[in-house]
Amino acid sequence: MEINEIIKPENLVYGKPGLMNENPMHYCPGCSHGVIHKLIAEVIAEMGMEDKTIGISPVGCAVFAYNYLDIDWIEAAHGRAPAIATAVKRLNPGKMVFTYQGDGDLAAIGTAETIHAANRGENIVIVFVNNAIYGMTGGQMAPTSLPNQVTQTSPYGRDVDTAGYPIRVCEMLSTLDGVAYLERVTVDSPKNVRKAKKAIKKAFETQRDGLGYSLVEVVATCPTNWGMTPQQAFAWMRENMLPYYPLGVYKDVVADGYANAAEAASARSAECPIAHPSEGGEA
Repeated sequence: MEINEIIKPENLVYGKPGLMNENPMHYCPGCSHGVIHKLIAEVIAEMGMEDKTIGISPVGCAVFAYNYLDIDWIEAAHGRAPAIATAVKRLNPGKMVFTYQGDGDLAAIGTAETIHAANRGENIVIVFVNNAIYGMTGGQMAPTSLPNQVTQTSPYGRDVDTAGYPIRVCEMLSTLDGVAYLERVTVDSPKNVRKAKKAIKKAFETQRDGLGYSLVEVVATCPTNWGMTPQQAFAWMRENMLPYYPLGVYKDVVADGYANAAEAASARSAECPIAHPSEGGEA
């Protein structure tokens, strides 16, 4: 078979998503960000939302996400992406709005924005990349760093007596009434990459259908700041991170039988008269 026959469109097995441009990525070898970017690009294209999607990029390793995906972007101050996304979505309800944030951005300086956007039930999507460390700034301990994990600011390991315990974001947000969909995934194998894409697409569909707040947490690697090869980093993640951050769906109001997050919240407060003034409670 000649090369011209091999590269015919009908023989194409895989191609780079059209939304990803030719800019060389700045991410380190073995970093999970590139795979996650690809999945987001594929989902947006499959949904036909290329001209209607607005991304909010964070402060952190993914600060240059806007260089790689050809959609509209807004750069947020550190941790404030959910607040920016809230404003963009309220002003442009027909747009698909998502934030892309790391654990330091989302779960440290952005904790308040994360929790309150979720609690308000803002109809946005959060893609949360959890690699248990601050990446861009050189490997400091993050809110998600594991007990006894060595980082630049915990050289003897994270001491939970002084630094507290790692924050499990999906578990924490699952208690909030405004949340429609939460899932934790990873991208360490072809099987898990497909699951991650399915979760991201479901989150975007949840926003499209106006069901409420969605977050997909991607347990990721940071070989450079972990001081490992990419292969070692994946092995360490499987051995240490996945037991602490189990994969799975943490909330899905539609699967629970509700039309949206608001209906699920109403059901939870059914025994509170003031929460249902039209049914006899005090306004």
